[in-house]
Amino acid sequence: MSSSAHFPDPSSFQHQSDQFVAWLEANTGVKVNPKICLADLRSTGAGRGVVARTNIPEGEELFSIPRNLILAVQNSELKNLLGQDVDSLGPWLSLMLVMLYEYSQGANSKWAAYFQVLPTRFDTLMFWSQEELHQLQASAIVDKIGKQGADESILQTILPIVRAHPGLFPPVNGVASYEGDAGAAALLELAHIMGSLIMAYAFDIEKSETEEDDVDENDESYMTDDEDEQLPKGMVPLADLLNADADRNNARLFQEEECLVMKAIKPIHEGEEIFNDYGEIPRADLLRRYGYVTDNYSQYDVIELPLRDICQAAGLSNSDVESQPRLELLEENDVLDDGYVIPRPAPNASLQDIIPAELVILLTTLSLTPEEFEQRRSKNRPPKPAMESNQASLLFKILQTKQAQYGSSLGEDMQLLTSILPPNAPASLDGSARRHKMALQVRIGEKEVLQAILAMLEPLVSGGSLKRSANGDADTRHSKAARV
Repeated sequence: MSSSAHFPDPSSFQHQSDQFVAWLEANTGVKVNPKICLADLRSTGAGRGVVARTNIPEGEELFSIPRNLILAVQNSELKNLLGQDVDSLGPWLSLMLVMLYEYSQGANSKWAAYFQVLPTRFDTLMFWSQEELHQLQASAIVDKIGKQGADESILQTILPIVRAHPGLFPPVNGVASYEGDAGAAALLELAHIMGSLIMAYAFDIEKSETEEDDVDENDESYMTDDEDEQLPKGMVPLADLLNADADRNNARLFQEEECLVMKAIKPIHEGEEIFNDYGEIPRADLLRRYGYVTDNYSQYDVIELPLRDICQAAGLSNSDVESQPRLELLEENDVLDDGYVIPRPAPNASLQDIIPAELVILLTTLSLTPEEFEQRRSKNRPPKPAMESNQASLLFKILQTKQAQYGSSLGEDMQLLTSILPPNAPASLDGSARRHKMALQVRIGEKEVLQAILAMLEPLVSGGSLKRSANGDADTRHSKAARV
């Protein structure tokens, strides 16, 4: 990102924080518990954060933000000024457009002080160079970045609206106009900043009981995730300045009729940082969405096996369902996915606990003899999910192939990480060193998962079985494979 895309820095870091707090206090309906304060945590690489001034008991309200202060489509005047249905753009693009408008208004925006405390540089994968992305090696996260699709959405949907309403979107950051190739590039860069802020900080906003539910169920929008693409999104001042931690999570945002309330979900001691939680997401997705990596999320690391790689290891020429009868059988029975996620095994976990049932069915189908497959196809019935020697051997081969794609061993990566982070290293790194470290952490986690599952498979490769169902049909009720 060029320096021209950075938000202006009119004063010091602390002054911006003070201005933001003053802005909060000046807005009717905002309640901030005097037991908390906004803190400068840059020395730990965490930017801003919220810290307890004194002990806080479980259940106490930390702050309350009225719904009309959320930076969201329904609260911006753009919805009326534009003369078209902004919501029809979908939750991501509509909020992006609103944020572009509000940012373009500068000091005239209701959220001007809020913009000043939002980050301007990002370590999310959208902003990594190709050389930096190569450091992630064979991680499936690279295929999830979606920069090309995001660029197309912005240029085809956002840019025409901005150009058609120059009075509402005056050029900023020294750009003369959004016309021409240079103008399009400038708008694209600024839109990616807004998109990254939404990715890292926006909340899914549940509608209050008085609002009509007019969500477009067919929406396909910018950088969405399947599970949350339908809800409107909004930037919630102060709530999004909480850092997240899977182990130290001690606060949660509750959405009430008139406001959004952050509450302590466990006792918080004086001087402790207040943490939200992103949920059970692997470090690869933590890096993609939020631009950082922490070992506290290593327990959620996964490996992802695309269908095409599985088919290749099984000797199929391609993964085209229409040209592969075995895949077609599974597709017709709704037990075929385009990819499969295997989590890091928990202590004492079994293969049955971590291998998706649909993956076992796929492995079994690919392992059938021609005669066995024809019998299954004649009945239009997939095999039961039983992990036996043949299936285990095929999965073992698939995982070894995946392991080889990384280009370095787990041991080599561990040594490299130690060289980057010696015992006396500073708490935070800058620039390329930081990104290199995070790429190492991600691929180390995935290699640890690979190594653990390969070790669990070894006894089955030489004999034995793991059956999931007593009947002859596929039982997938208790294990749903996640899509890559």
